[in-house]
Amino acid sequence: MAESLLKVTGLTKAYGALVACDGVDLDIAPGEVHAVIGPNGAGKTTLIGQLAGELRPDSGRVSFAGRDITHLPIHVRSARGLARSFQITSVFPRFSALDNVALAVQAHAGGNFRFWADARKDSTLRDPAFACLERVGLAARAKVPARVLAHGEQRQLELAMALATDPRLVLLDEPTAGMGREDSARMVTLLTGLKGKIAMLLVEHDMDAVFALADRISVMVGGRVIATGRPDEVRANTEVRRAYLGEDEIA
Repeated sequence: MAESLLKVTGLTKAYGALVACDGVDLDIAPGEVHAVIGPNGAGKTTLIGQLAGELRPDSGRVSFAGRDITHLPIHVRSARGLARSFQITSVFPRFSALDNVALAVQAHAGGNFRFWADARKDSTLRDPAFACLERVGLAARAKVPARVLAHGEQRQLELAMALATDPRLVLLDEPTAGMGREDSARMVTLLTGLKGKIAMLLVEHDMDAVFALADRISVMVGGRVIATGRPDEVRANTEVRRAYLGEDEIA
C-alpha cells in the first residue's frame, strides 16, 4: 500500500461515560476511497468531526500528508487540502449554484465577502467555480438558486463546493442520504469518476454505494474499529456479519 495521506492513531473522544471513539486507528492512501460503516451510534459522525477539526479529540493523533493536524482549526486543514461534506446539505439557499461555488473558491483563496457584489463579476472566482459545476454535472443549473434545486442536485452542489477548495482528501458524510435510487446511482457514478484523483473517506449507510465505491472498508461498532479490509474481506468477516452486516445485507 502507498504511503498514507491520512493516518489516525488511537483517536479517542468521550462524552461523559459514553466513549464515542475508542482508540480508533485508520489510514488512507492517496487517491483511495475508504468507507467507514457501522450501525447508528457506532461513532462514525464523531470520527469524521474530529478529522474535520470540528471536534477536539481527548487523545490520539491525526496526521495529514505527513504533518500532525490533531489540534489545527478547520480553515487550516482546508488550506492544506482536507475538505468535507455534511449529512444534511449545507448550501446558501438564496444564492445561485454558481454563487455558492464561487464563495467556496473565494474562501479557500483567503478572501472576505465584503465586496461580494464585485466578486460576482470576477472571472478568477467564476471560471473555476463553473468548472467545478461542470465536474459534478450541474453546469446547466449554474444560475438556478440553490433552494430551487432538487435534493440530489443540492448534494451535487455541495460536492462542487468541496472540490472548489482543491482538496487532496474529501470527507463525505452520507452523500446519498435522502436520495432515491436514481439520484443515488448518479452520485455513485460521480464519485466513481473522482476515484484515483482525490482520496475520499466515505461514511455511508447505503451498502450498494459502499461496495461499489470503496477500495477498503473499516467497520465501527461501539466506538471501535472491529475490521478493516477490502470489500470482499469485509463481506466474509464473521465478526462483521454478526455485529453489523447480517446475512441478508451481504448476500
